[in-house]
Amino acid sequence: MSENSEAPGTSSAAPSGGTTPGPQPEPLRFFGTTWVDHDGGYGLRRAAVTAGSLAAAVASCLVLRFAYQGLEIAEVDSLVGVLVVLMFAVCSAIAFRKTWEGFTRRPADPSADDRLRGLKSIGFIGSLLAYFIRSFREAPGEKLRRTEYETALARYTKRRSSRTGNPAARKGAKGKRAGRR
Repeated sequence: MSENSEAPGTSSAAPSGGTTPGPQPEPLRFFGTTWVDHDGGYGLRRAAVTAGSLAAAVASCLVLRFAYQGLEIAEVDSLVGVLVVLMFAVCSAIAFRKTWEGFTRRPADPSADDRLRGLKSIGFIGSLLAYFIRSFREAPGEKLRRTEYETALARYTKRRSSRTGNPAARKGAKGKRAGRR
């Protein structure tokens, strides 16, 4: 989210889109900034994200089932099959937890979160299920972004209200000390 009234590289004139100065909401994947006022097809987008994430999770489970059948056809040891299933289950659980935490708070150490990217890729079904469950309540990540946006908006409003008027006029109102020029 940007607290600046203008994007880098833009002029100081008011944007033609009618954007007000101050903090701008951070767009969410699939929702843009429609989460702010729940307009622009927000409800339809939430329904689409819910259905899409569930459909993707089901399709992913089918693909994994075909992969497991490939292991059976190759007649690998049963230990290998158990390890593959266990690996996907553990990775999916970790991916679910990390994705769910990402909806409620920013990572304390982004580099540690980046190191888990491969593990989260293996456990993609967990991430899809977290997206599915969270989209019933809100756009995934909306609560976090709304809190950050409202805090930034309150800070901006407070800053703007404390800077009203001409600062030079306030200096003159306090009076000058005698003997100083």
